[in-house]
Amino acid sequence: MHMADALVSPAVGGAMITVSAGALAYSVKKIKEDDNLEKKVPLMGIMSAFVFAAQMINFTIPMTGSSGHIGGGILLSLILGGPAAFISIFSVLLIQCLFFADGGGLALGCNLFNMGVIPCFLIYPYVIKPILQKGINKKSIGVASILGCVLSLQLGAFMVVIETFFSGISELPFNKFLILMQPIHLAIGLVEGIVTMLVVDFIFNQRKEILDESIFSKKSKASFKKVIVSLSIITLIVAGGLSLFASSNPDGLEWSVQGVTGSTEVEKGNHDIYTAMNNIQEKTAFMPDYNYKNENNESLISGTSVAGVVGGVIVFIFAGVIGISVYKVRKLKRS
Repeated sequence: MHMADALVSPAVGGAMITVSAGALAYSVKKIKEDDNLEKKVPLMGIMSAFVFAAQMINFTIPMTGSSGHIGGGILLSLILGGPAAFISIFSVLLIQCLFFADGGGLALGCNLFNMGVIPCFLIYPYVIKPILQKGINKKSIGVASILGCVLSLQLGAFMVVIETFFSGISELPFNKFLILMQPIHLAIGLVEGIVTMLVVDFIFNQRKEILDESIFSKKSKASFKKVIVSLSIITLIVAGGLSLFASSNPDGLEWSVQGVTGSTEVEKGNHDIYTAMNNIQEKTAFMPDYNYKNENNESLISGTSVAGVVGGVIVFIFAGVIGISVYKVRKLKRS
């Protein structure tokens, strides 16, 4: 559900960047107060890398000609808590935008809000936590994961329609676009919920203290090394191997745009900012569309694996550096 710049006006894009920047500043402030931050930093890094890799796997939605991928906001929130999860999804979306030309620079604030603010600061604290605070078990994890992902995707899809409407994208009339966006993202949300449930259940079985810390803010002396090693191996398998089997069908957003306009893309406006953002991505994106950049624009199968592994490593380092920096600053202030 990565929005392209063509779907967003400069005014809407700028406003959403401001809102999302505020959410990022709030998240940094909150993790400074987290007593578990030192242990959470490597977990932030590997979970960010995992979500980056998992987002590369588009799964087919039967009988629609569409596909979808996980957003990851609910999964990250369950493991890390809302603020740390938002920093992780920020890391993923920024790296995707700059280095892989996935999602527009002007639309980055919209994507952060739709895929980050909604799951991390609306669905997680007001839907998921109340369910799991009654008791963390296989059933409650399943209910929280599926309900959380469905609600997150439905609100995110609705926000895409709202953002294009207020951007004045006349090619996408509100009613027609809404009618296509909501059902397809309901199906995607159900699949994401099942994937989230399986991953969270796996982590809970290995080290239940991770969810206890996230949901109940409990401080634990338990080591997370086993979980981090396991997730690292899984991430490499997903990024380097399973990503090769991703569906080539348009994702839910592209499919909905195509259903209204007949094409998966909308033409950009004439404002200079579109040209500027495009020029930035052309300079920074060394593997656009998760493949090798070459003169013939050929798609090589090895490019997907390389992009998955390289991108995962970059995201791991970036999210980790943010966490370490916040931890060091806090430590200096306390000393």
